[in-house]
Amino acid sequence: MNFGMPKLLLIFGVIALFFGGKKIPELARGMGQAVREFRKSIREAGEGVKAIEEGDLTNE
Repeated sequence: MNFGMPKLLLIFGVIALFFGGKKIPELARGMGQAVREFRKSIREAGEGVKAIEEGDLTNE
């Protein structure tokens, strides 16, 4: 899927109209926090799998 600049501007314009200019930074912070939490969970799950593969279950 190829999004050009006009399509992206249209999408951002609709978002700005829908949520308002003051709400967009709050939404961006919330999305950033969600991404950080997701990455942290993935990293912890990977460490848990590695511990199980190595037979070391003391990390829990």
